[in-house]
Amino acid sequence: MSFQKFIIYLFLIITSINTIVNSQHIIKVPAWTKQAIWYQIFPERFFNGDKSNDPKPTDLEGGWPYDVPAGWQIHPWTSDWYKLQPWEVKDGRDFYWNAGVRRYGGDLQGIIDKLDYLQKFGITAIYLTPMFESPSLHKYDASMYHHIDNNFGSDPKKDVEIWSQENPGDPQTWKWTTADKLFLKLISECHKRGIKIIIDGVFNHVGTTFWAFKDVVKNQQKSKYKDWFVIKSWDDPNTPKNEFDYEGWAGIKDLPRFRQDENGIVSGPKEHIHAIIKRWMEPNGNPSDGIDGWRLDVAEQVNHNFWKTFRTWVKEINSDAYIVGEIFWDDWQKDKMMDASPWLQGDEFDAVMNYRFARALKEFVLNKKDQIGPQGFIDSLNTLYKRYPTENNYVMMNLLDSHDVERVSSMIVNPDLWYDHDGNPSNNKNYDVRKPTDQERLKQKLVVGLQFTLPGAPQIYYGDEAGMWGGDDPDCRKPMVWPELNYDAETAHPSGLPRVKDKVKFDKNIFDWYKKIISIRNQNKALSLGSVNFNYVNDQNRILGFTREYNGDKIFILSNNNAEKKSISSEKIISLLNTKVMTDLVSRRKIDLSKNKNQLTLNPYQIVICSMK
Repeated sequence: MSFQKFIIYLFLIITSINTIVNSQHIIKVPAWTKQAIWYQIFPERFFNGDKSNDPKPTDLEGGWPYDVPAGWQIHPWTSDWYKLQPWEVKDGRDFYWNAGVRRYGGDLQGIIDKLDYLQKFGITAIYLTPMFESPSLHKYDASMYHHIDNNFGSDPKKDVEIWSQENPGDPQTWKWTTADKLFLKLISECHKRGIKIIIDGVFNHVGTTFWAFKDVVKNQQKSKYKDWFVIKSWDDPNTPKNEFDYEGWAGIKDLPRFRQDENGIVSGPKEHIHAIIKRWMEPNGNPSDGIDGWRLDVAEQVNHNFWKTFRTWVKEINSDAYIVGEIFWDDWQKDKMMDASPWLQGDEFDAVMNYRFARALKEFVLNKKDQIGPQGFIDSLNTLYKRYPTENNYVMMNLLDSHDVERVSSMIVNPDLWYDHDGNPSNNKNYDVRKPTDQERLKQKLVVGLQFTLPGAPQIYYGDEAGMWGGDDPDCRKPMVWPELNYDAETAHPSGLPRVKDKVKFDKNIFDWYKKIISIRNQNKALSLGSVNFNYVNDQNRILGFTREYNGDKIFILSNNNAEKKSISSEKIISLLNTKVMTDLVSRRKIDLSKNKNQLTLNPYQIVICSMK
């Protein structure tokens, strides 16, 4: 071979290798997230650890519904959810109006006080809905990103004084408030317990009380922040009418949107967000003192180019940080959820809140008339597994419910509704607000068992493990039910309809189930890191079986999605698994498949999680 031919040959080999490597498009995700057990906390409703910081009427100013009833007070934590208090009845407004002005006093100290509870429960990662200063109960309408809400801290008045000493547009002037310092303590206490913590980044829009937007309202075209927002028209001071108009998220004027160009959020707010990332990810110049990642609200509303830059900023500080986006509805009216694959190409998000997974589980286990069978469920999952890169599938935030949808227990009570549709009495007069029955709790156990044994990182919405129930927002945001507190029974109905009296208390039975399932997952890496093989399907009897395997360890999961007992041929399982003896990790009993007349019988809605060891 001549030297010239050798060079050409070598060039072709190198080109081929590069083509193969590039085509594989290797995705890197934080390893810890594959084994994470997530717990979502809505801070205002988790636990009131410090009553001295409880909100006052002035703290609600600037937030919807822009009116505080005379005599307003902090709502009693243990009261009947739908029952109106004396100050709520006075103005003649209904429950759903009053729900917007209710405050229960949940705070950072409350979360710190309950970290031991979460640690013993088996939680390894926490996702907090927005913590930043805001007049609302939900905090998705930020007044500022660089401070934690002062009613979550230890000295609200002092924090207001500290704010007044700053220029919010200049990070060099930012100080640490008592709420900020308490949040840093929370991060530290989480890390001491081996618990990761991420927070909600709401960077598509802000509230009307946001410091830069207030400056625009005041100074109009003269404001240095006028280019931060989408301004449709300016006020003409020569007319009595206020012509000022701007774009709000989804048309909601309470939530002014940041302006975007072809690269996403424009330079002014973009630089501000970069400073916010640094503040909370390396508060003392050390990433170990900061948060472990971000959940990004309405992420599909922001240009991909911005999220690519955002990822670079985050990973430069902490390459092990987790970025999870809220990619939800493509067409809500037609029940069409988004395909998240464009955000999961290795240069934007590590994962998304896996609502498509939640919907598939609901349709398989919780629905009655509009139920899909085991094969339909498998097909739904395989669609996701094929669309999303393998590494991303293992770190998906696999939820059942959240602060934006019905609680899983109420989905069981109200089957066959489309996921996130008509989920409370305010928009569905037939919605049933009652507590689940014991039989329905069996369904909850089954759906949780499947959630924790399938690929992806399972998430628990606060209180599901305590047996809490409730419809879509705001009914999914009740104050947490704790075992040491005595709660009023639920007897009221938001529409004044009669209902059965439902006792409210911490449900130890369902709690013990969650704790057991968490323990099984934490102790068996095959359930978080292993491959999945759907190897037993009986559509007629609604039996689903699948195997998870990792480094030679094999676990077989078998579920009975029926209200009656079902028997399965042991010979079929023996041939599938090449074994006659298994250990059910749920009951901790050995199962000898050669006994009991070659039949394995499962109780109603039972799941067995069997080790081959």
